[in-house]
Amino acid sequence: MNSEPAPPSSGPAVRISGLVKRYGEKTAVDGLDLEIPAGAVTAVLGPNGAGKTTTIETCEGYRRPDGGTVRVLGLDPVADAARLRPRIGVMLQSGGIHSGARADEMLRHMAKLHAHPLDVDALIERLGLGSCGRTTYRRLSGGQQQRLALAMAVVGRPELVFLDEPTAGLDPQARRSTWDLVRELRADGVSIVLTTHFMDEAEELADEVAVIDSGRIVAQGSPEALCRGGAENTLRFTGRPGLDLGSLLKALPDGTGAAELSTGAYRITGDIDPQLLATVTSWCAQHGVMPSGISVERHTLEDVFLELTGKELRA
Repeated sequence: MNSEPAPPSSGPAVRISGLVKRYGEKTAVDGLDLEIPAGAVTAVLGPNGAGKTTTIETCEGYRRPDGGTVRVLGLDPVADAARLRPRIGVMLQSGGIHSGARADEMLRHMAKLHAHPLDVDALIERLGLGSCGRTTYRRLSGGQQQRLALAMAVVGRPELVFLDEPTAGLDPQARRSTWDLVRELRADGVSIVLTTHFMDEAEELADEVAVIDSGRIVAQGSPEALCRGGAENTLRFTGRPGLDLGSLLKALPDGTGAAELSTGAYRITGDIDPQLLATVTSWCAQHGVMPSGISVERHTLEDVFLELTGKELRA
């Protein structure tokens, strides 16, 4: 992206302690604690009404907490807003751009507000905005509006950028280009907070995932760690009916399950790793069984989300 690396941080990009935010009698955020590491992509996930948006907007300085503390790059996003704003980029899902302004005008205006902006022409080319530069914002397609909002969030070389649904409404090619840009920002040392309703996007981009439900953090960790710590993975194969599963289980680690779901169709559940797979195939060889249709079904981040919240992630 031809960007200078962001300055190193001596602490987390965001530190939230005991955050409380109420709207009348409704408590949207209820004593939430969260640390977002510097120089990484952190996906913040949560069902509608979980407090995710309120938490992010508080970090951005748009809402004042009713309790607890929020520090972004070591600063209070409300009291220190003038010092903080030049160091962060914010991509809103909607709003924040004058409907009658032309795309290139808005982006160049935003660039002039920063001391060391990215090359605007290169950014326009990178995000496929060249054909719509003279078009007013209200006449842009939804995908073009998303790409313009992303460009405006990153043009100032922020140390920290908040991306709200950055690929909503994008075609597959534009979506991949956005993913590549996020990876390049991270490689340049930029801290990224990503909210998304696409679980594959979170798994693909995030170094860390935080799941919010009922105003609290209910899980946090890498996508790999969360998936390993959730429900069991599954190994499936077919063989002759009536295998001695008791004998097979004796060869497998404690906590492993085995069942014949239908005639000759077997399912092994547990910590499915290369060693367990090798043990199953070795056992089959020793007992004259030719397994077929062997498949491993990996526990996904969507599975984890559903188990934690009992809700689907909807836009």
